[in-house]
Amino acid sequence: MTSLSAEMVEVGTVVLRGVQYVAGALLLGLPAFMLYSARAVEPLTLGWPRPVLIWTAAILAVAAPTALLAQTVLMAGSLEEAVKPASLGFMLTGMGLGQALAVRTLAAVLALGVAILSRPGRLSWVMLSLSGLIVAASFAWTGHGAATEGTGRWPHLISDVVHSIAACVWIGALAAFAVLILRPRREPCWSASLARSLTGFAGVGSAAVAALVVTGVVNSVFLIGPEKVGGLWNSPYGLLLSLKLGLFGLMVVLAALHRLRLAPLMDRDASQALPHLTRSLVVEFGLGLAVLAVVAAMGTLPPPASL
Repeated sequence: MTSLSAEMVEVGTVVLRGVQYVAGALLLGLPAFMLYSARAVEPLTLGWPRPVLIWTAAILAVAAPTALLAQTVLMAGSLEEAVKPASLGFMLTGMGLGQALAVRTLAAVLALGVAILSRPGRLSWVMLSLSGLIVAASFAWTGHGAATEGTGRWPHLISDVVHSIAACVWIGALAAFAVLILRPRREPCWSASLARSLTGFAGVGSAAVAALVVTGVVNSVFLIGPEKVGGLWNSPYGLLLSLKLGLFGLMVVLAALHRLRLAPLMDRDASQALPHLTRSLVVEFGLGLAVLAVVAAMGTLPPPASL
């Protein structure tokens, strides 16, 4: 494989990672939102989650095996070698990364079947959430968490699983809020439902943020190491991690603004709160997508602890 084609495959791998992260966030976060916000959004006519989830599951069902092929190309050295049964078989049976991608593909296909065949409702949201949970957990096996060996392997892997799930729940909820606030507002109870769903998300959002902070610290201990914190900005991984933390901090600030100021104001005076809330929610969702893009790039770089 020439250096140019190798670079193209590596760039494609990063893009595929990002696509899968976004799909995983939607596949877990959207149906989960429909479950824990059921009382708030029940009066609204919500037909949009189903087609969104159908497209999300379909895209993931294509992206995951494509990523498996791309990883096999990088391992085998060429596309001709990668498509051989021996190469694909080794990736699927001998490497955790390949097995995780296979599980992710199956979960996406299952979610696609559920989204197409079942009517929107509690049962379908539960089944889709479980599929999304499998997808989110599988991200840990295709990231740096799976590379840790020795006694720290399982603590790091479990921490990475929790980190992935919490991120998907939060960003998926932001997607739901963004759609709710931008969709045509025909129902007279729309503003009250949105305010209640924002307030109701406070507990879930706080738990997600707390989980992200705690597991982020644990993961940093394994991937950076206390002795290399001072030189964090001397590596591409460290620079991207700093960018990720900055984006995360902005998301936390906006989330606090929604909870403490804009949600109560939305309940009292929707016309005054709506323009601010619309901009803020869209910006926070955009920041979440930016975080996923940064994480996709970080997954291809060696962390400081491995250097």
